[in-house]
Amino acid sequence: MKTLIISDIHANYPALKAVLDKEGNYDKLIFLGDVVDYGPNPKECLNFIKENADYYVRGNHDNALGFNVDCNCMGAFREYSIASREWHKTLLDENEIKFLRNMPVIEKAHFDSKSFLLAHASPQGDISKYLSGDEIVNELDNVIAEYILVGHTHIQYEKRLDFNLIVNPGSVGLARDGGQACYAVYENGKIILNRIDYDVENTINDLMKSPLSTKVKEGLKKVLLHK
Repeated sequence: MKTLIISDIHANYPALKAVLDKEGNYDKLIFLGDVVDYGPNPKECLNFIKENADYYVRGNHDNALGFNVDCNCMGAFREYSIASREWHKTLLDENEIKFLRNMPVIEKAHFDSKSFLLAHASPQGDISKYLSGDEIVNELDNVIAEYILVGHTHIQYEKRLDFNLIVNPGSVGLARDGGQACYAVYENGKIILNRIDYDVENTINDLMKSPLSTKVKEGLKKVLLHK
């Protein structure tokens, strides 16, 4: 069984499409949250998740747009998030926003005789907590699953423990550890971390057509180009 594991698309459809084109057919799709904010294509990305994800959880940006609350993100990203979220609110309809509100915070999956726990940031249910691979080990009290899948940090990693494998597939649409689209694939009892190039100029061109301020657009452009 082939399962595609993606996280943190952030409205970057060219990056998402590159992943889908690369991997072709798959049996299941897992999404670890944050489909909106930052990028120019929230509707396309959200509708893809609505129609195709077998398992999904809510990210802090999904939560912020869905409930009109703070995203609790850090640094300069906070300004970009607030600005792009106000724009995205005008692009999504009520059913799409309702979907964001109804996404679960924690999800469990069982397939291929394996157990999976899905969370955006912390396996304890905090959707905003920034945790490194070492720090997340302290968040495993009462967590029972062979595979623990998280996103949020936009940094790809895996950490093997005695009885668990913790995997962060990285960010599809706004990686902080390189300018590629990052994701993971589970197949034949193994998880492989992958990253691929995508047409980032296409994303940037669409972003530049947006009503966002020049400061925000240029800031997001630098992030997308990993400068």
